[in-house]
Amino acid sequence: MNNEPNVCIVGSINMDLTVKTDKMPMQGETVLGDTFFTNPGGKGANQAVAAARMGANVNFIGAVGEDAFGKTLLQNLTNEGVRKTGIETIPDVSTGTATIILSDNDNRIIVAPGANNHVTPELVEKYRDLIKSSDIVLMQLEVPMETIEFTTELAETNGVPIIMNPAPFQQLPEKVLKNISYMTPNEIELAAMKEDPLFDFIQEKLVVTRGDKGVSFVENGTEQDTDGYHVHVTDTTGAGDTFNGTLAGELARGAELAEAVNVANAAAALSVSKIGAQGGMPTKQDVQRFLQKGNITE
Repeated sequence: MNNEPNVCIVGSINMDLTVKTDKMPMQGETVLGDTFFTNPGGKGANQAVAAARMGANVNFIGAVGEDAFGKTLLQNLTNEGVRKTGIETIPDVSTGTATIILSDNDNRIIVAPGANNHVTPELVEKYRDLIKSSDIVLMQLEVPMETIEFTTELAETNGVPIIMNPAPFQQLPEKVLKNISYMTPNEIELAAMKEDPLFDFIQEKLVVTRGDKGVSFVENGTEQDTDGYHVHVTDTTGAGDTFNGTLAGELARGAELAEAVNVANAAAALSVSKIGAQGGMPTKQDVQRFLQKGNITE
């Protein structure tokens, strides 16, 4: 089994702007908030941090703006041990942001892509060697679709497995669905995917996250379910990203799918007990202790 798994992530880098409130505002309504804070985010960056904390070597292909947010986010990735060779700074463009409203242990999110729209096929082509040398590639849908298409074809041509996290949800072209190895929707995304005429084709690639109800997946042609872990929920932001980053790291390490899903499920459970997408992400040691204790949080 590979002791140093190599994961390449092509995706988004955002600054999360979060406000907590006791009441989620209705349309046209103004409410008073409680606290405001900023945290590094973006599905791509979140998943990169999750994989790195689980011990994977992580290369990232993406972009930030030439602004204060961009500098802060690049430094954060350095601090987390994520390799930035494939990240470019785009002049005269803002870094991506996500505005998050937290209320009653749930969230609503609005993303402004900014520099993430400049993660083009041409940018990926410049760093194709990072993909070719990887054990697995992990992608989301916060970069342009033509980049998704190009990257999945490049990875598949070079025999590198691909995890596609279909969030925020949009329909994917047939060639993308054929090239990917795993698709990781949540229940809302799964419901939307069932409208796709190609749904039957991808069912055996699905790893469906169901929150505290666990995870459903297919391995060796057999449908399987992994139960969820019951933990104290503080903030669900980033739980799916924790799952995906951990899953990528474990599969890159050589774990069987069922084993990788179990570890990723535990990591996601731990993540919701703390505030912030990246702030709540556990280390490999955290997850090992959690599993050894019988899944009990302190």
